[in-house]
Amino acid sequence: MTQQGVRWTANQVLALAPDSASRKAGSKLGAAGPWSGTGSSREGAVWGLCKGSGSTPYRTVVDVADTSSAVSGPAYDCSCPSRKFPCKHALGLLLLWSDEEGSVPAGRAPDWAEQWIAGRRDTQEERAAAPAGSGSGPADPEGARRRAERRAERITAGATELEERLADLLRSGLATAEQAGYGLWEETAARMVDAQAPGLASRVRELGAIPASGAGWPVRLLEECALLHLLDQGWLHRERLPEALAATVRTRVGLPSSPAGPPVRDQWLVLAQYDTPDPKLTTRRIWLHGTTSGRTALLLSYGAAGRAPELSLPVGLALDAELSAHPGTGQQRASLGEQFAPPTLTGTRPPGSTTTEATARYGETVRHDPWQDAVPVTLDGVVPTPDGDSWQLADADGDTALPLTPAAVAHPGLWRLVALSGGAPVRVFGECGHRGFTPLTAWPTGPGEAVRLR
Repeated sequence: MTQQGVRWTANQVLALAPDSASRKAGSKLGAAGPWSGTGSSREGAVWGLCKGSGSTPYRTVVDVADTSSAVSGPAYDCSCPSRKFPCKHALGLLLLWSDEEGSVPAGRAPDWAEQWIAGRRDTQEERAAAPAGSGSGPADPEGARRRAERRAERITAGATELEERLADLLRSGLATAEQAGYGLWEETAARMVDAQAPGLASRVRELGAIPASGAGWPVRLLEECALLHLLDQGWLHRERLPEALAATVRTRVGLPSSPAGPPVRDQWLVLAQYDTPDPKLTTRRIWLHGTTSGRTALLLSYGAAGRAPELSLPVGLALDAELSAHPGTGQQRASLGEQFAPPTLTGTRPPGSTTTEATARYGETVRHDPWQDAVPVTLDGVVPTPDGDSWQLADADGDTALPLTPAAVAHPGLWRLVALSGGAPVRVFGECGHRGFTPLTAWPTGPGEAVRLR
């Protein structure tokens, strides 16, 4: 769109807006009033702090020299929770930058912007070093090693800072978390993003919602802080861990992983597919079950915020394909390899278990991966029954039950499950964890197709 170092016009900036509302909101922020700490570099970076409704201003940085995507234009990063891309702060900053030379002066980027810019430059270098059409990685292994070391150093600095903040919280008392509000956690999460540890950032953001989650929140907050402390310590002492557990820690802090296991060919049943939106991207989870291997695997695919990921496998299909597992203890993630035939409809169902067996399986998984929120489980012969203000899945032939998670109780899929059951036992696939069971797909006792619940 523009050459490095050349300022854009306002029309060029507003052409990047995802919709008319964003153009209007961005235009209001195109003045110097809400901005502080603005600056730009000859390399094509623009940054600034924008005052919002909270006490902590939003950190916004744009790489106008990034030409890696001709469709989406430059690269952006902002600590605001907006799901639009670019957000109004990025648009406002670019409008301020395009206005006149004195509005955004040239200067040296602050640490938080410099770290993000360095990460962008590393990615561009890696793309440039990779041979055209090759998926085998960069042609310069020494350069890749140096980039990995730099990122590890940033994550270590972020984990060390997070340990200090957790210690400060415990010293001052958990009640201060409620008084500080969500801004404290959002600012800490932004620091973890700066450290290139998105896994830590995600867990920090979850802490921010706990003080408003109802009675007993201090206990839940302490539990999650302990798990976060354990993950920090795992990263800081990863060289002492067994390789499988070290791989799990790397994944949990947010480092990407590549398939490590041999490909497994099977008839893979599509058990569930659902999307989880995030301010920056949409994550699609697809659960598969191998009819011969008996393995349950998770495929992850991503799309930009507001866009559906490309990979789509509707529930009820069977896929003759190879899957390769990713490293890590207790991990089900896999990558889809060669497909030997188009997906076909099938009436085959996964084998089921009791609620007691499901909780035992989750407990065994947590032994190897303490940060595992839930495991995939198929329950057989269970009946959805009300339990006070909540619901549970009770074994039809026993006296045990699994409570549903609060999110599952509030989801309309619960009523599809209740209607399918009609008081009779059903088979249900879902995710079982410490918060309860989240049903994703169900089958009637007799003949019938799979019913998607989410």
